[in-house]
Amino acid sequence: MKRLAAATAALMAIAAPAAAEMELSFYLGVQSVDESTATGTLPGGTPFSRSIDWEGNPLDAPLYYGGRATWWTANDLGFGVEGTHTKAYAPAADRAAIGVDRMELSDGHNIITANVLKRWPDAFGAPRLTPYLGAGLGVAVPHVDVQVTGAANRTHGFEVTGPAARGIAGMSYALNERWSIFGEYQITWSDNDITIDPDPGETAGSFDTEIVTHALNLGVSYSF
Repeated sequence: MKRLAAATAALMAIAAPAAAEMELSFYLGVQSVDESTATGTLPGGTPFSRSIDWEGNPLDAPLYYGGRATWWTANDLGFGVEGTHTKAYAPAADRAAIGVDRMELSDGHNIITANVLKRWPDAFGAPRLTPYLGAGLGVAVPHVDVQVTGAANRTHGFEVTGPAARGIAGMSYALNERWSIFGEYQITWSDNDITIDPDPGETAGSFDTEIVTHALNLGVSYSF
């Protein structure tokens, strides 16, 4: 009878799914920005349309960085939220052609998404290595910094500018039961409708542009 009970307990332990867990991840990296067309009007109504060769400058202050919280279920599906502080600067030649002294999203072209991820523990026969893929949908909340040439006012603040999405492909390495390190590729996309603040007596300006970033990230995760 004791042997039967022991065998039953062992079978139940084998059949039971792994416990769900919460994972907090933080990363730094290098990030680039694709060229895109910005179309709009300056305050007062002057129109412009320009293909901008955006710069990412990920290692200049403020640094490119990000973090996410993921709830991993027993079947290795993950659900969570992520915020990434990407950046985009318009080069001098593009600024001069548009008629602005500053045009940047540099205190963050912040991408906030709700994510779904899938991981494959022991996929390569190496228990510590775990590949994963993920995607997310959310919003772009950039800190807009625009100074029109000759204007008194400067646009300098956060705006919710439109929808955003991200894709993730990475590999984690477990240091122990709680801590792991990871490397990953990320792509983010956002469609941005940005307001340019006017001087007194002028109508507000605006411009629309899509921002696509590519990043290689290195980070650390803590699970509990």
